[in-house]
Amino acid sequence: MREIARPFVAEGPSGVSVRDRFKGLTVRDMTVLRAVGEHMGRLASGDLARRVRDGLEHSTDTWAERKRELTAVSSSRWAGSVTANTHDQWGLSRRAQHAHLRSLDAGIRTVRHRLSLPVGEKGSRGRPGGYRSRSEWFAKSRRLAILEDRYDRVRAQREAGLVSVVRGGKRLLHQRHHLTTVGKTPDRWRQEWEASRWFLTADGESGKPFGNETIRVTPEGELSIKLPAPLAEYANARHGRYILAARVSFSHRGEEWRDRVEANRAVAYRIHLDVVRGRWYLDASWTRKDLPVIPLDALRVGGVIGVDMNADHLAAWQLDPDGNPVGQPCRFDYDLTGTAPHRDAQLRHALTRLLRWAKRMGVTAVAIEDLDFTDSTTREKHGRRKKFRQLISGIPTAKLRARLVSMCAEVGIGVIAVDPAYTSKWGAEHWQKPLTSKKRQTSRHAAAAVAIGRRALGHRIRRRTAPPPAHQSDAQGHRTAQAPSGTRGREGNRPRIPGPRTRSDGAGHGANAVDQDTQHRSGRPAEHVQLMLSL
Repeated sequence: MREIARPFVAEGPSGVSVRDRFKGLTVRDMTVLRAVGEHMGRLASGDLARRVRDGLEHSTDTWAERKRELTAVSSSRWAGSVTANTHDQWGLSRRAQHAHLRSLDAGIRTVRHRLSLPVGEKGSRGRPGGYRSRSEWFAKSRRLAILEDRYDRVRAQREAGLVSVVRGGKRLLHQRHHLTTVGKTPDRWRQEWEASRWFLTADGESGKPFGNETIRVTPEGELSIKLPAPLAEYANARHGRYILAARVSFSHRGEEWRDRVEANRAVAYRIHLDVVRGRWYLDASWTRKDLPVIPLDALRVGGVIGVDMNADHLAAWQLDPDGNPVGQPCRFDYDLTGTAPHRDAQLRHALTRLLRWAKRMGVTAVAIEDLDFTDSTTREKHGRRKKFRQLISGIPTAKLRARLVSMCAEVGIGVIAVDPAYTSKWGAEHWQKPLTSKKRQTSRHAAAAVAIGRRALGHRIRRRTAPPPAHQSDAQGHRTAQAPSGTRGREGNRPRIPGPRTRSDGAGHGANAVDQDTQHRSGRPAEHVQLMLSL
């Protein structure tokens, strides 16, 4: 059994992002937005290519040189946004490259281990056994050679500082060769590809008018853009700016956004086009540094709600501070099939119902598992269990946790992350049967939610043993699951009390010499009176 990590309080969101749709755009407005997006997109693509060529030889001097070149064909603030976005993309690609190497290394070690075992040997202690047949052994030996070659190639690229980045997305790029499958025409694909490669992003600046000099939005909703130098002919206002006819009004977090722009605090903006709907959107984002951090002990005072994440639902159960299940379990279903916006909406609806239930119950903390299935989705680890790998891949652990932390921060509920080791197994072993009655069938997932909640509260998952039958031991005491942790008379050896207990046995003798005290409900040891052996 591996070591269980301690529970911890998940950090709240570091930023906020809201979106609003442009309404009332004129033909000239859309022409200017397309021209600016295409021009800055070409500059961003060239800057990213140059950053990839620099690799590990990048320095502050090369960064400053790139920014000076971009400033000449745009502006200093546009150039700063482009270079900052380029470095973010390069860093993300480096992290993805490192994760790819770890995945390849795990697959190579698994295949090597299974090839070293005799054909047909069973696995033990969580380690896989040998392959089932000689043909499968031979196929996996060839698979090992492919993985090793791929690992050497990716490692050489990483040591040289080379990364693979596709502006616009690799998925959309590959759709160009499968237009019939995805149901798109060449013109439709070209429009989406070009729109995804535009660059209409401006970083916020604290102390500047309305928090941004490049894309400026006033509290009244007037939006203006600082045009790049080659597009100054489109300006309709002073200082090379273009004011759009459309107005912006953020319905969600509008007051918070308005307070920031009125105080000239930094707000970043991004303009993008949804080609499918033919709509233009504006995203506003800013950082939050004033979120209070609630200690773990304070979150445990009012109990928690243990949540077990699954491929199609959330299983939740409320626990009191002593780790005892309260009330009935709840199940929050969602459907993760279909498009990405549909899946995201399903997660939001399920989490909204969960948080509303938590507020009604008066609970201030939610306990979840700190899951990471990156090493469990490879074909080398689970072999022929393709459906199981697809099931694990379908559980949106990272997205669900990020969404839950963000939504909990808005309603004042803390999130406690626990080690996921053995929660499902021990929950089913110790809690599924005791919590099942004639009127309630407890599932493994609900029992796992109880195990998660108890681990978040600092209790052991194992239940207290039930009291023995009457007249087979001392009087029955509090040993059930509903007894608080401070109640006397729990299982374990009882303290010895000196003195003989029978005429034939002296003190400290016999099979039950250690367990000589009676389990009273008051927790006080019984008083024994010595009998006179002779008169």
